[in-house]
Amino acid sequence: MLIVQLAYRDAQWAVWGETGTTSAGPSGWHSFAADGDALRSIVDLPRATGFHEPLVLPTANSLPIASSPLIAPGPDATAAITLEPWSVTLLPLPSEKLFEFVSKVLVDGLLAPGVIAGTTLKYWAQVARFARRLVAREQFLPGIAVAEKTLRACWRGLIAATDRPRFEQLLAAMPGACRVFQSDSISPSVLLTEFIDEIVDSAVRTSLPSQARRKKFDSVHDQWLHALQSVDGAMKVSATEATALARTLEDWQRPLALSNNSAYRLCFRLEEPLGPGDPWRVSFFLQAIDDPSLLIAMADFWRARRQPKLAAPLPERAFILMSLGQAAKLSPIVERSLNDATPTGASLDGSTAHKFLSETALLLEQAGFGVLLPSWWTRGGNRNRLALTTAAATKTSFSASTGALSLDAVVQFDWRAALGDVELSLQELQTIADLKSPLVQVRGQWIAVNAEELQNALAFWKKKPQTIGTVRDALMMEIGAQDGPAGLRVNKITAKGALKSFLDQLLQPETFTEQAVPMGFQGQMRPYQVRGFSWLAFLRRVGLGACLADDMGLGKSVQTLAMIQQAVNEGETRPVLLICPMSVVGHWKKEAERFTPGLRILVHHGLDRDRSTSLKKKLRTIDLMISSYSLLHRDEATLTKIDWAGVVLDEAQAIKNAESKTAQAAQRLQAGFRIALTGTPVENHVGDLWSISQFLNPGWLGTRASFRREFLTPIQVEGDEDAMARLKTRTGPFLLRRLKTDKSIIADLPEKLENKVYCTLTKEQATLYQAVVDSLTATLPSGESIRRRGMILGALSKLKQVCNHPAQFLGESGPLANRSGKVARFSEMIGEVLQAGDRALVFTQFTEMGELLRSHLQESFGREVLYLHGGVPMKKRQEMVARFQNTQLEDAPQVFLISLKAGGTGLTLTAANHVFHFDRWWNPAVENQATDRAFRIGQSRNVQVHKFVCIGTLEEKVDEMIERKQSVASRVVGTGEGWLTEMSNRDLKSIIALRPDAVEDE
Repeated sequence: MLIVQLAYRDAQWAVWGETGTTSAGPSGWHSFAADGDALRSIVDLPRATGFHEPLVLPTANSLPIASSPLIAPGPDATAAITLEPWSVTLLPLPSEKLFEFVSKVLVDGLLAPGVIAGTTLKYWAQVARFARRLVAREQFLPGIAVAEKTLRACWRGLIAATDRPRFEQLLAAMPGACRVFQSDSISPSVLLTEFIDEIVDSAVRTSLPSQARRKKFDSVHDQWLHALQSVDGAMKVSATEATALARTLEDWQRPLALSNNSAYRLCFRLEEPLGPGDPWRVSFFLQAIDDPSLLIAMADFWRARRQPKLAAPLPERAFILMSLGQAAKLSPIVERSLNDATPTGASLDGSTAHKFLSETALLLEQAGFGVLLPSWWTRGGNRNRLALTTAAATKTSFSASTGALSLDAVVQFDWRAALGDVELSLQELQTIADLKSPLVQVRGQWIAVNAEELQNALAFWKKKPQTIGTVRDALMMEIGAQDGPAGLRVNKITAKGALKSFLDQLLQPETFTEQAVPMGFQGQMRPYQVRGFSWLAFLRRVGLGACLADDMGLGKSVQTLAMIQQAVNEGETRPVLLICPMSVVGHWKKEAERFTPGLRILVHHGLDRDRSTSLKKKLRTIDLMISSYSLLHRDEATLTKIDWAGVVLDEAQAIKNAESKTAQAAQRLQAGFRIALTGTPVENHVGDLWSISQFLNPGWLGTRASFRREFLTPIQVEGDEDAMARLKTRTGPFLLRRLKTDKSIIADLPEKLENKVYCTLTKEQATLYQAVVDSLTATLPSGESIRRRGMILGALSKLKQVCNHPAQFLGESGPLANRSGKVARFSEMIGEVLQAGDRALVFTQFTEMGELLRSHLQESFGREVLYLHGGVPMKKRQEMVARFQNTQLEDAPQVFLISLKAGGTGLTLTAANHVFHFDRWWNPAVENQATDRAFRIGQSRNVQVHKFVCIGTLEEKVDEMIERKQSVASRVVGTGEGWLTEMSNRDLKSIIALRPDAVEDE
């Protein structure tokens, strides 16, 4: 475990870190300090030379306090805490590497497995995102800086008035650990500003075309301009020249500095004509930065009229004149107003008013001025502009049960011009054209008219107001993703008949026509599952790919299997291909056998899997083929030649990287329908959605470049909420996302929902498992004896350890990844729990497995995991319970590992809404008692219980025995696995035998 921190001193950034391994060193050495080798590998600077420096850090009991419980437990609550110097190794971080490094910090704070961003690094990563937004909005200025007695040209961020609140939030949130050097004298505000400038300079410089090095320049100014585009910005000038250049730049930028430090800003309000023939007007105001609703008319300001008591004094006249001068460079309207000694506004005609609305207002806003526009312009995306409305119908019939209407069905559109929802006649349209004004008033409403659009609309009307299109066109126009004829946007589609039913069902899943559970489906579907299955079936029939993104535990597999069963019932003879992680191949097979026992299933994996041309023939008698992502790419040549009824991708985030071979192989599959199942449709950023959408409905979200331009950059870099809303609208038809917290879902769920999680073994696990079985069967005596009983119990314990993880069986420590199917599936599910903000109890009967899981989860997710076992003192136990139960605590642990024996009684952990039984005690009473730590009085949420079972092993066979005898389980099964020792050798061998389907052999 390594926690990485970022420190700053004397214009130099450096990384340091803490590790869970105590390091020896001279007096005053930080006992958890990471060495230079560990830091170099993380920063990717193999030749960097570290240095040692004392940092002032919290200290208790004469020892430094670790920054996270992942490194070491914190001090006792009664311990006195002081600030003391402790020496650590620091690695210098060049300015050009700074943004690259902080950008590695993901949303979850991980840099790599076992490498976690500390509080300082996570903080600076947030600041870096703020700085990049400044660059995206072109809020930066050129300047000069002195670093280590060297003058360099640089770019600096411009914090406008509208950005000041966020800057202040970041300033208040700065951790004290950002200033840990004994000699630190820099203020937090200056430190924050310098970091923002570093990020801005790097981002701007790398975006500019590189310049060839020059040795001669016509002037200092010429050299400065060249240095702004060079790699390092270095300049060679005398002290006198540097002083003169700095003074010139300061004078040039002084107006902006005054503006940014003011409590007010200049504001421009466009006002409509008071009556016919009256002009438009732009009025000038002073607007309070912290209260935009406070407006002071410039007429009152110039007349020095008394103002109500204000939180901040009004600015000097010099500030007003300076602001007007700046605005005049952007707006001829403001420039003309300066002919008046005390400008208060300006009158303008319709053309100038339209230019102000469409161009000038945006320029003024970007420059930091306030702008107030009429509500009819700003409301609803400028709806009061000339647009289209249409009546649309199709001759093709539609029913939710048959899905006869497809996206390619022909639609007839009957177009009308519209002002909002009000249709205009051809005569009114001609009248508007005759006015030759970009702003006209129609039926009491103002509209903006583009002359070219207006002429195109008139030509279209006179020629052909009806057009033929497709259902796809109607859908794209309905969600605002496609313009109508003549390049005009579409305000409203009035669909009729079959088309209306189709669009209603597609865009409003809450009013969806539910379908009957198909014959052959065994089990009781909950109401929300019936809705989900019906939605999947509908999209299958109309040929639109579907992403079912329900929360974990809501039954995505049940809904999908019901849809496949329905397709088979309706005469589908082609097989469905289901691709999933190898860790859940066995789970899908068990789920299909349980809920759709009539489906003919083929599991495609293992060294003896069929990759020949005969597979196509074999699939004629198969309804569902299950395979894994690794084989999707490896067997692509075979799989892409088959005509699949449909392709289902489980854990579809596996194709989030569109450049991966797996994603590209998925794209090339031939399928009648496509479904993606995922509980986390957006893992790190919205870019994940493009790849999934491209698999489901190629081209729906545009090209990758257009998606980046229209959605990814505005949302991820600029935090654009409008872009986020547009993306949600665009993905709405094919993405169904339901959370356990939805009221409609909560009403459908039982208070306690139990499910089995079936896992496969890795090759390593299978080899060890078989070795234990062979050893026992070769030496197991007949009859009853204490020796025989002891051998069986010992072998059963070993087999359970192998099913858990080879490291537990072999007594190893270290990374657990890629060696256990059970751990792989467990990690995936815990990841969903953490992302959803849920909390989980995890029970294991093995103390050593608990330690392994704790280390694995902490390194994988960078979150603290509590672990309660028999060796935990009572006081510590109470502290752990209190922390887990405190849902208001910001850094409260979300996962609580508990030894089954230690957690059997005396615990109330109702903050948890998930219970995982990682390994089984094979006694329902004991397991239920453990589950009741969460499911008891005081629990306000539904509890999901997950019981892990390795298929094809004794875990599955014993579980089946318990299920068959559940009514008398406590009497027949007894406590633990002791009852297994009473079986005959023959029965015991049958129980522990390893089936071929237990292994994820690929």
